[in-house]
Amino acid sequence: MLPVIETIALRQMASGDRLHLQLYKFIGARPGKKVYIQSNLHGAEIAGNAVIHQLIEFFLTINDTELTGEIWLVPVCNPMGTNERAHHFSPGRYCVYEAKDWNRIFWDYEKEADDLVAFTKSQVHIDLEVVRQNYLTRIKQQFAKILEKINSTSSVPYTNLFSYKLQNLSLDADYLIDLHSSTDQALEYLYYFRSREDSAKYFGFDFGILLDKYDGDAFDEAFIKPWLALEACFKELGREIKFDVEAWTLELGTGMQMNPDSVAKGVRGMKNYLAQKGVLQIPDLLDDTKTHEMTFTSSSNRKKYYAIAGGMIQSRIKLGSSVKAGEKLYQILSFNKEGKLPSVIDVFAGQDGLVYDVATNQAVNEGEFVLGIVS
Repeated sequence: MLPVIETIALRQMASGDRLHLQLYKFIGARPGKKVYIQSNLHGAEIAGNAVIHQLIEFFLTINDTELTGEIWLVPVCNPMGTNERAHHFSPGRYCVYEAKDWNRIFWDYEKEADDLVAFTKSQVHIDLEVVRQNYLTRIKQQFAKILEKINSTSSVPYTNLFSYKLQNLSLDADYLIDLHSSTDQALEYLYYFRSREDSAKYFGFDFGILLDKYDGDAFDEAFIKPWLALEACFKELGREIKFDVEAWTLELGTGMQMNPDSVAKGVRGMKNYLAQKGVLQIPDLLDDTKTHEMTFTSSSNRKKYYAIAGGMIQSRIKLGSSVKAGEKLYQILSFNKEGKLPSVIDVFAGQDGLVYDVATNQAVNEGEFVLGIVS
């Protein structure tokens, strides 16, 4: 099956050169769900590009009868961040011009939906799929006002334009998957939202983090937050519903690397998820997820450790280690400027948990990130 390939103009630079996005659409023989998949929103997080490439190669080998619905893929979705360099390092986490995180700039309909209760009351006795279409229409109508601002003579900052381009592609998706990795070194895991645990198991990851606290400005949050709010509003009115709308952020290990194991885990999980959701009609792809043991925790259970003094990190506990409260995590070799000998400072865990993220740089200024633990 061949994709429809679209090249989307993104930005003209001062030099006159232009940046573009490339979209690959695989459209099945029968209508169904729309899946939107993107990678590399943060510049250093490149493993997802390899995942998308391998998915494209796989989709080329199947027939359109084996795909129900459509799958849209956007690799290298943020060329500005991807191209950013500082010597050998690829930062690209922030728009340096506007001082904003590239994944904290997205439009959240719920913040503007001041008539949600009235809308929900009008839909209490209506079929679920009709409710979805009615609500999506309202979201699209409000979203269209952004384009009016973009096309005005005063226009908008680039992050507004950029976020519009990505959300315009994904706003009407049923399933949204945003492929990330750590800025530093990390395990593979996923972020998920309320009451989506069963689907989370389809990816085959060892653990998932529930986003129980969020502001709605991240890509996955902005997509699903309006639907979660509508579900909650229906519940208050006595109707229990759950839309077949899902958003995921897959964290594929270490930044600035195309780790083969992380990529393979991402590809395998994506195929199984798409098969389990009925998008790919290929029984051989289905894994038995009922017996898969997956650990779930909440984002509020994450604890980041920051350097209590400047110096060099040594004897740091390994990534993936389980720790107990009181166990030594690392040492700081501190070279003071007080006429004293260098000192070694021991840092201990404040709680039990799993070391899931560690800093790449082992030279730290006071207050810089060293490692993260989730319990």
